[in-house]
Amino acid sequence: MALSKSSDIRELCYPFIFETRSTCDYEIQTDELCCQVGMVLGYLDERWLQMREDLTRLQTLIYHLNGSVRGKNGIFEEDIDWLKQRYDAYQHMSAGRVGGFVLPQGPMPVPVLHLCRCQAKKVVRALVRLDEAGVPVPPTLPRFANLLANFFFVLTVVIKAELNVEEIPYHSINYPSPRT
Repeated sequence: MALSKSSDIRELCYPFIFETRSTCDYEIQTDELCCQVGMVLGYLDERWLQMREDLTRLQTLIYHLNGSVRGKNGIFEEDIDWLKQRYDAYQHMSAGRVGGFVLPQGPMPVPVLHLCRCQAKKVVRALVRLDEAGVPVPPTLPRFANLLANFFFVLTVVIKAELNVEEIPYHSINYPSPRT
């Protein structure tokens, strides 16, 4: 038996929730990412004013990312350029702190930012699956989503540096060490 929409709007959380295509899954993943960014914002006080401004802008862009598969594309080169500039600024602030993999831990909101990073990767994977299924995916979307994952990571490094929290390196036993 196929599930279907209720005639009672109160029993419908999202208009496309009963679709079998993966477009709805992608939209739910981007929605979750936007919610996680909102959680990070709840932990940032006035000393993080620029980061708060950046994340607030990102919430809008993530919702543009959300609607860019079913609707018209809402992620443009200027959005990618802006995010690259912000990434570079935070990367400069944290230069030399991380040279490889680190354990995803620390004080709030660092763990939530790591969840944002992972969720951004899931968004990229959802875009891969949509493309594989023949759904048109504007090329700016996976570029932006990949950049988001890296951006969230660099924010964790900046916050931990500001709070004097050491990074704990992760040394894999599964793969050879990178050559130096």
